[in-house]
Amino acid sequence: MKHIHRFHLNNQYIVLDVASGAVHIVDPIIYDIVEDVWEKDYNQIVEKYQSQYSKEDLKEAFEELQYLMEEGLLYTEDSELELSKFNPEFNIKAMCLHVSHDCNLRCKYCFASQGDFKGQRMLMDLETGKKALDFILENSGNRHNLEVDFFGGEPLMNFDLVKDLVVYGREREKDFNKHFRFTMTTNGVLLDDEIIEFLNREMDNVVLSLDGRESVNDEMRPTVNEKGSYELIVPKFKKLVDGRGEKDYFIRGTFTNHNLDFSKDVELYHELGFNKTSMEPVVTDSKEEYAIREEHLEEILKEYEILSEKYLEIRKENPEFNFFHFNIDLSGGPCAYKKAIGCGAGSEYIAVTPEGDVYPCHQFVGEEEYKLGTIYDKQLNRELQEKFQNADVYHKESCNVCWAKYYCSGGCHANAYYNNNDIMKPFELGCEMEKKRLECALSIYANEVE
Repeated sequence: MKHIHRFHLNNQYIVLDVASGAVHIVDPIIYDIVEDVWEKDYNQIVEKYQSQYSKEDLKEAFEELQYLMEEGLLYTEDSELELSKFNPEFNIKAMCLHVSHDCNLRCKYCFASQGDFKGQRMLMDLETGKKALDFILENSGNRHNLEVDFFGGEPLMNFDLVKDLVVYGREREKDFNKHFRFTMTTNGVLLDDEIIEFLNREMDNVVLSLDGRESVNDEMRPTVNEKGSYELIVPKFKKLVDGRGEKDYFIRGTFTNHNLDFSKDVELYHELGFNKTSMEPVVTDSKEEYAIREEHLEEILKEYEILSEKYLEIRKENPEFNFFHFNIDLSGGPCAYKKAIGCGAGSEYIAVTPEGDVYPCHQFVGEEEYKLGTIYDKQLNRELQEKFQNADVYHKESCNVCWAKYYCSGGCHANAYYNNNDIMKPFELGCEMEKKRLECALSIYANEVE
């Protein structure tokens, strides 16, 4: 199949060759004729467009497009990779370690059921934590760099365990000739000087949860006593970020149908001095009151365009400002296998609960049909692992004809499950949002390379 995608956004005319990934910033004449040049010859092109352009300009544009096709940069053949060659032993590279199934916030959209994942509130003990680190070390094959995200609930409710596990991990990684890249996702409520110093020293990345404007954040992220969390956490986040140096962090928000004007929340991140940002659509059942549904889509897509315009203006003033979904690497990026398979949930990425149960990712914890096993098993459920590994862009019918498939890699399995009860059927609204974010990202790139 030969497939291109063209669009006009932020004053740029862009043509993407799906199979090769080549991105062409073009003028209006090429933009107009590019979809005809595959099936029509020069005379047919002239006949169709002579009222708009001169023959000389059409000839030049036609020849340029012919050259791009000859060079394999336009209308290239899309061939299916042999994905069975990728990670056939299901070696694990990343773990979401649930050190706490308890939380000191009561976020209304929480997929973890306010921290307990629909079960008993509990903290992981040291023995289970150590065994979890041993598990990834023993099941990582020849991978050298391993990622462990301390997660919850709220992981800082089990801070002593986190400290002990970092020490243990640094000792054990030497025995296996591995390296742990530790990260943490936190709501910030328990941050103090000691914890901030520790996180900035030991964590390669810290994800800080803040939904943007105070009214938005406090509506969806109240404390256990139903008070707002914004004023409590923002000063702590600022102090932590000021001490990060060159280390990574993300201010991460979630938008629901309550704040479809989420570009204002991203703008607030900039005003607060946070340069590394993300704002994600809520992952939940469409029946939830705050869920994103079809009637919200048009407004959301327009909001991404508004955000992209604001983003370009912000970056003129502050080139360090970064919005995760507008990042795009055209110099190579992930390997072809990763582009087809995606996040690796269930096959090379797992989540571990306080009891030591293993799930494909944090979004599936508590869904018993997707339990892969435990950290005490010698081998996880291979049939289920294969199901997730085969949930790639070639096995998903709707992905086969989608221009964005090598960027989104088939979308989020959890979104597909919670909305379609099938990880093989991507969440259509999520797909449309992803495609718009990609168009925005490419248009931003086009503006900034000029």
